[in-house]
Amino acid sequence: MKLADLTWPEARDVWKEPSGAVAVLPVGATEAHGPHLPLNTDVVIAEAMAREGARRLEARGVRALVLPPVAYSVAEYAAGFPGTLSISPETASALLVDLARALRRQGALCLAVANAHLEPAHITSLSAGVDRIRREKFLPVVFPDVTRKPWALRLSEEFRSGACHAGRYESSIVMAERPDLVKEAVRKGLAPNPASLSTAIREGKRTFAEAGGPEAYFGWPADATAEEGRKTVETLGQILEEAVAAALNP
Repeated sequence: MKLADLTWPEARDVWKEPSGAVAVLPVGATEAHGPHLPLNTDVVIAEAMAREGARRLEARGVRALVLPPVAYSVAEYAAGFPGTLSISPETASALLVDLARALRRQGALCLAVANAHLEPAHITSLSAGVDRIRREKFLPVVFPDVTRKPWALRLSEEFRSGACHAGRYESSIVMAERPDLVKEAVRKGLAPNPASLSTAIREGKRTFAEAGGPEAYFGWPADATAEEGRKTVETLGQILEEAVAAALNP
């Protein structure tokens, strides 16, 4: 169930249910994703993760509301590409904290972050926000960071290699979720780019171009399939479900 689709009396009734409700926040970015995927690729992935995680929580008997997505965050690696809209880490962190404060007033059971943007500075900003939410005890918060163990081990080989920005991993999910947004003729003609973005970041590279991605993609986009995308969404939903369940039942 999407919070934004409800009227305010309906939202009031959900938050006031005896068992409470989990607020699921999709978090992405607006940035270049190769010449074949839309700028909101991370948002598409985050919303898919949030939807599947919420569905699984509901099946467990835990009410879940999917919030409107966050579409802006730190995106400096893609800042040289038209359409990329990057904000400061402080703003990204403060937004998460402010949303948690508002959700506490509403009576949310907990906040679950379904994040699909993987830039390290963005992850750090989310972690800082989560730390403050916990420190100030606004409400329980869950943030399964898929770039780290144990979650990363459950995702694809390309994902784990670090050569996965707009590659097979992300292209497959967008093909499954929003095929109308994929430039198929372009995607099929893209050569593999095995350069590891994560390795380049550790080496101090500061842009996609410096990291070996002059067209803002890494990996094997031509090998993507909608079937793989659907399976990956299931896995992301499982990750979110399990993280929330563990937080609610420590």
